[in-house]
Parts: sequence; C-alpha cells; structure tokens
Amino acid sequence: MHTVRLLGVQKIYRVGKVICIARNYRAHIRELNNEPPEEPVFFLKPASSIIGQGEAAVIPPYSRLCHHEVELAVLIGKWGKNIPVQTAMRHVAGYGIGIDLTLRDVQDRLKTAGLPWDKAKGFDTSCPLSDFVPAERIGDPHALHIALWVNDQLRQDGSTAGMMRRIPEIISAASAIFALEEGDILLTGSPAGVGPVVSGDQVRAEIDQIGELTIPIQ
Repeated sequence: MHTVRLLGVQKIYRVGKVICIARNYRAHIRELNNEPPEEPVFFLKPASSIIGQGEAAVIPPYSRLCHHEVELAVLIGKWGKNIPVQTAMRHVAGYGIGIDLTLRDVQDRLKTAGLPWDKAKGFDTSCPLSDFVPAERIGDPHALHIALWVNDQLRQDGSTAGMMRRIPEIISAASAIFALEEGDILLTGSPAGVGPVVSGDQVRAEIDQIGELTIPIQ
C-alpha cells in the first residue's frame, strides 16, 4: 500500500492512482519539438511508482536516458465523476511536489513504433512525491515558483502560471475519463528545462509555499 501525508491535519491518504497530464507548458512542448495538444492528454503512473523524501530512484537497466520533470502535484480529497470546472477545486485536499522521471529513449522508441509508453513512465520509483500542504494554505496554486536542481545546478526554473490548462480544467477533464477517488494524485505538467539524470546524481525540487523534495538517483 502506498500512502502520502497531508501536513497540519496529519492525515494519511492511500493512493489509488497517479494521473498525469502531458504537454501542459508551452516552453516544455517546444523543447521536445512536440505539438500542443488540442485536448488534454493523460497517462497513468501506478501507485507502486511512488517514493518519498530521500528515497532513491532507480533507473532501470533497459534505459540509457532518464529525464527529470518537476511538477505541481494535486491531492484529491473526495470522490468525483464528471466534475464541473466551476466546482473542481472543492475536490482538492492539498498540493505537493512531484518529479515525473521519464525514460526518454524508451519513450521515443515506443512512440515511434506507435506503441504505449507506460514502460517509460510507470516503472518502479518513477514518481517521487513530497508531503502535501493543505489546499487552504496555498494562496494561488497557479502563481507558484517551481524549480529543480541536479547536483546544485539549476535545471528547471519556472512558474505554475505557465500551465496551458489550469487545475480546475485538468480535474474536470480527468474525471470525465477516470472517477477521481480520495487519495488520487494529479501531476499537472512540467516547465521547460527537463534533462538527463544518471546514477550518483542528487535531485532537489522546490515549489513556493510547499517546500522541497530531494532524492538520490541510482
């Protein structure tokens, strides 16, 4: 069983699934030479991919190119299906820091072949997560500085203001496909600056008003 903690209220949530939106920051879309999607594109990470503060992320032996992608994580606090945009924020329990580790070489190979790329996104340890801060403590989740360092070198430096689709729209669109359950997590996309990590690296991510998340790479 994989769980996350909501600080302040000291509540533990069991995670059912992690729903990730792809291509949600224009600068990140450009750096990977992709086209902006006309509608939200989602993929899933299993709960078994989650690790916490200080735990090691392990690059699988079938990859030679693992990328970091720092993201604002949204913790769902109550069940919902076909949630209207206007009421979507009522389903948010808290916010945290997520790192979407991606096997870019594996992903590119599978995409070129027209095959699913779960193998590149959902492997064990591919979803480092921080503890979560209660939603009411965050003034505006769409105006937070977000950054990531590898071995103290700044790699990603952006703002959640760069999201193409904001949290209410993401929740509404995701809930039209998957019923959202208490403990589910949404990853909201990554700003520009994604790049490689290798065994021995130390990765540190920060988001204003939330804190930091540090993991070693093996």
